[in-house]
Amino acid sequence: MMLQGWIAGEVAVYLVPIVTLVLGVIIGYLAQRSGFCSIGGMRDLMMFKHTRLFVGYMSLIIFAFLGYLLFWLITPAAFPGFFWAANNGLNPIPGAPGGLTLLGYMVLAIIGGFGMGILGVLLGGCPLRQSVMGTEGNIRSIFFVIGMFIGSVIFHLWVAGWAVAIFGA
Repeated sequence: MMLQGWIAGEVAVYLVPIVTLVLGVIIGYLAQRSGFCSIGGMRDLMMFKHTRLFVGYMSLIIFAFLGYLLFWLITPAAFPGFFWAANNGLNPIPGAPGGLTLLGYMVLAIIGGFGMGILGVLLGGCPLRQSVMGTEGNIRSIFFVIGMFIGSVIFHLWVAGWAVAIFGA
């Protein structure tokens, strides 16, 4: 039995998805009960100087990093690019479309983030909040989530190829 971190590789194959599902249920419950929304947090901070949702947003970022760090410590083989910036400098980001440079990835991230921000403001919430509201029966939110799925398919089928052709290494 070969150890890959704190837990044997065979055990980690089953443990990581189970822990992920349990944490997903907990985070979903907390998001539903608290009304969590990253866009709403920024809106409340800028317009009304309320920090409740913004603190939740910053907590999400911190605990997401700590969660990935924990999973990386449990089984480093499952997260080979976790510390990519420390190990590779400015090389392409793991998970980016094949052959995409750092500049290309940043351009796509800025365009996507700007587009998602505008849609989130117009619809009244971030993608997580839209998902939660969709499970509560909000029809607009259900269409938003379906649109995210369709948009990701379109991106991976067509836009990623164009991006690599324009911003490729």
